[in-house]
Amino acid sequence: MSYNSKNHMEQGGEKWVVGGTLEVLPGAKVTGLPTATYQADSVATTVEGLVTDFNALLAKLKAAGLMADE
Repeated sequence: MSYNSKNHMEQGGEKWVVGGTLEVLPGAKVTGLPTATYQADSVATTVEGLVTDFNALLAKLKAAGLMADE
């Protein structure tokens, strides 16, 4: 009888495979992930101003690698 684990470290330890649910508990810390630069809350009073703020947010997400360019 054999058992295949959904979550395992591949031989050599260079890759961890998560095929199940990864639960991050309160107080835990995850490091090494990309982060976007700070985007201030919008204070726009026009649709055009809101579009400008929103596009700035999208640009920051793309620059951080959190969103594809196309």
